[in-house]
Amino acid sequence: MSIPLGDDPDGEGPIDAVLVRHEPAQLSTADAVLYVHGFTDYFFQRELAEFFAAHHHRFYAIDLRKCGRALHAGQTPHYTRDLDDYRLELTRALDVIAAESHTRVLVVAHSTGGLITPLWIDHLRRTDPARHALIGGLVLNSPWFDLQGPAVLRTPVVSGVIDLMARVDGKRVIPQGLDQSYGASLHTSTGGEWDYDLDKKPLGGFPVTFGFLSAVRRGHARLHKGLDIGVPSLVLRSQRSSAAAPETVDETDVVLDVRQIARWSGCLGGRGNVVPVPGARHDVFLSRSPARERAYTELAQWLQLYAEPGTAPDA
Repeated sequence: MSIPLGDDPDGEGPIDAVLVRHEPAQLSTADAVLYVHGFTDYFFQRELAEFFAAHHHRFYAIDLRKCGRALHAGQTPHYTRDLDDYRLELTRALDVIAAESHTRVLVVAHSTGGLITPLWIDHLRRTDPARHALIGGLVLNSPWFDLQGPAVLRTPVVSGVIDLMARVDGKRVIPQGLDQSYGASLHTSTGGEWDYDLDKKPLGGFPVTFGFLSAVRRGHARLHKGLDIGVPSLVLRSQRSSAAAPETVDETDVVLDVRQIARWSGCLGGRGNVVPVPGARHDVFLSRSPARERAYTELAQWLQLYAEPGTAPDA
C-alpha cells in the first residue's frame, strides 16, 4: 500500500512510501515485524519474511521515500538532507500495523536503515510514549554506525567540508563511486543466489550525494553521543571486514567496517546483544550458507527470549 507523504521537503514533488505485507495463511498473532532497508536497497527478501512467519510474526516491510517501489520519475534515488524526515513514514507504517491488531512490533533494519531506526525509536521514547510502547525490540543487520575508510575522513575538517558542500549543492555526487563486486556477488545475473529488480537495486549502487552523506554524518554524531531506545536489541554483523575483491566478497563485509559496528553498538542503550557471524556478507541474511543459517539460528534463539517480555538477554 502507498503511504502519501505530501510534498518532498527537498523539492522533488509529491512523495510516498510503500508498505508491503507477507500474507501467510492462518497466521493469527499480536506480534509483527517492520523491516527497513538500507541505501541502494528495497525489500525483496521473501525468505526473511517466511522466517518470521514461521516464528509467529506478521511481516511488513517499508520502501522509504524515493527508494524501491516508492522511487518515481524525476526523483533522486534515496536522497534526503535529514534522516529525521523518515520519521513520518515510519510512524505512519507503525500506525497501520497497530490498526491491524498488532500490539507488539519488532523493528528489523539493515545498513542505513540500522542508523535511521534507532534514531526514530529514541525520538518516540522521548516524545510519544504511546507509540513507543508498541515497539518491543530492535534487530539490526550490519548497521551503518560510522563512516568507513581512513580515519582522516572522520575528522572535523572533512565533516565540515561535507556539510558545506551539502548546503551549497546537496545533490552533487561525491566523486568516488561504489564498487560493483558486492552487488555482483548477490544477483542471479552475475552468479549470485538472489533475483531482484536492478532498477531498484543496481549492482554498483546509486550515486552518493553530499546532502545525503551530510545527513548520515549528523545521524552518526547523535548515535555516538548515546541513545536510549528503551527496548532490547540484537545486532548481527560479519566477523570481519575486507576490501572488495572476488576472493573476499562472499565471506566478509566489504561495505562497512565491522569494528565500528562493534564499537558503537553500546550507544543504543538498553539491553543488547552483538553477534559476529563468521563468513557473513554485509547483509548477513543474503550470505551464503552456512553463514546465513548461522544468522537465522542466532536470530531464532534471540526471539525465544524476546517472546517473553522482560527476559531479553543481557549485554
